[in-house]
Amino acid sequence: MIDRLLRFNRRARRLLAFALLAATFVASPSLLAQEAKAAAPFEKEILAFEAAATTNPPPTGAILFLGSSSIRLWQTLAGDFPDRRVINRGFGGSQISDSIRYAERLIFPCAPKQIVFYAGGNDINGGKTPERVFTDFRTLVETVHARLPATRITYISIAPNPARWAQVERVRAANALIAEYTARNPRLAFINVFPHMLGDDGQPRPEIFVADRLHMNAKGYELWTRLVRPYLEN
Repeated sequence: MIDRLLRFNRRARRLLAFALLAATFVASPSLLAQEAKAAAPFEKEILAFEAAATTNPPPTGAILFLGSSSIRLWQTLAGDFPDRRVINRGFGGSQISDSIRYAERLIFPCAPKQIVFYAGGNDINGGKTPERVFTDFRTLVETVHARLPATRITYISIAPNPARWAQVERVRAANALIAEYTARNPRLAFINVFPHMLGDDGQPRPEIFVADRLHMNAKGYELWTRLVRPYLEN
């Protein structure tokens, strides 16, 4: 009888020890952090940027182009501004909140003297209000300037495009809020590409878009290059 009790107690202790070990493993902060990182949106794209930076570190004090697919697809960026040191950190489908989320990994390691930022269209398309788009942009500005107070931030207005023309009034409203905000801060600037992308009929110019009627072709980027160049830091 005593032997059976001893064997039972040993089994109970082993089971208790295993349960405690399993609970510790599940609750491990490092494991939870790894799982959260793996589940984060755009993690694949951010990891690719980080991997590229290990073999080809970006220059500090350069001009960082940041934002959604219109930045990511600007494949001629370096050639369009050969007299500037530019870095492309565009990731397609991103919203303003995504650039805030990854500021520690995308922005601060570059320590840019200027950020040229384009995002907001995906936010509107995803159902966010113009006020929310503005609030997120203001949060991005505050996040950057808390660490890099001298960095200038230049916002490219949300562009009109045929594919999302039904959202144009919300786009106009978001642009107006951000333009007013940037006008009050000498470290900020607003590049209004919107009217330059419209034809005489007040509609988006079809010749500057690719077949999806959302993204720009080479003519569209030539237009943006002319509009952006005067705002770039030397």
